Amino acid sequence: MYPEQLVAPMRLDLTSAGFVELKTPEEVDRYLTNQKGTTLVVINSVCGCAAGAARPGVKWALQHSEKRPDHLTTVFAGVDKEAVARAREYTLPYPPSSPSIALFKDGELVHFVERHHIEGRNAQMIGEHLVEVFEEYC
Repeated sequence: MYPEQLVAPMRLDLTSAGFVELKTPEEVDRYLTNQKGTTLVVINSVCGCAAGAARPGVKWALQHSEKRPDHLTTVFAGVDKEAVARAREYTLPYPPSSPSIALFKDGELVHFVERHHIEGRNAQMIGEHLVEVFEEYC
């Protein structure tokens, strides 16, 4: 597990943009089984591609899209292990991937961005892709 003082700014990067942190499996279940509409889940990470592309790309998409997910949530890989494990159950059949970005509609996974789709791309590329996804599903 990473020390909290290390991950606090990375958590804040998303929570300050309106994301709700899910820290327990029960919170993940509540958001992914009982929420109507669309729910975006960012599996956050301490890696460089999370800092350089995933988090800023998600925030870019939210600022530039006419349509947005109804609910914004995040879990933190390597920190909130049980919550991340539960979130990954919902993203099957995709293998564990962090960072990653999942969009659910009425509890059903409709789009998933794996780490290998994030690595090597800049934040605007990630954001533009997500704008298209939001336009289609939100």
